[in-house]
Amino acid sequence: MMKTCRLKICGLSRFGDILAANDILPDYIGFVFAESSRRVTPDKAVQLRRELDKRIRAVGVFVNAPMEEILELAGHREKERVIDLIQLHGDEDEAYIRQLKKHTPLPVIKAVRVRSREQILKAQELSCDYLLLDTYTKGRYGGSGTQFDWNMIPELKKPYFLAGGIHLGNIRQAASHGPYCIDVSSAVETGGRKDRRKMEEIAQVLR
Repeated sequence: MMKTCRLKICGLSRFGDILAANDILPDYIGFVFAESSRRVTPDKAVQLRRELDKRIRAVGVFVNAPMEEILELAGHREKERVIDLIQLHGDEDEAYIRQLKKHTPLPVIKAVRVRSREQILKAQELSCDYLLLDTYTKGRYGGSGTQFDWNMIPELKKPYFLAGGIHLGNIRQAASHGPYCIDVSSAVETGGRKDRRKMEEIAQVLR
């Protein structure tokens, strides 16, 4: 029997996406604050978050962002908290993660653009709470929609999100590698927009 793992639907940017998520109830959704076709502004994210079902946890996705930008969205300095977890998808190092964690109690996810098994094992030593294993694409920080060789994933003590080219046809195989959470984005889109039917189909496999 396939081990149950959680689901994150990343790149929500419209109120219709939120309504669909509220019906489907993935464990996590992602707001992308980095440059991307799915990028949302902090102000838009505030509005979207207010409509999001409280049972769904919101992840903020950042690439080499100023720390103050992250902390404001994390509810620092009396700001309204928009996110529940912080995903670092750039070149952020151990010093950055440690400094960030000094200022916020929110869990930190560190993305690894996978090139080798050794790289994943080394990343496990970082002080983040979770890893996110994604496909390495030269010049890009994720969102490629392509799969890496999951056989490179070693046995890990740290829980990890698995991303990169996961779709309806391979999601069971992805889950069989034992991730804490499956992360999808382009697989639940049609014409660059989130597709409720595809979101439902993916969610059903993991239920």
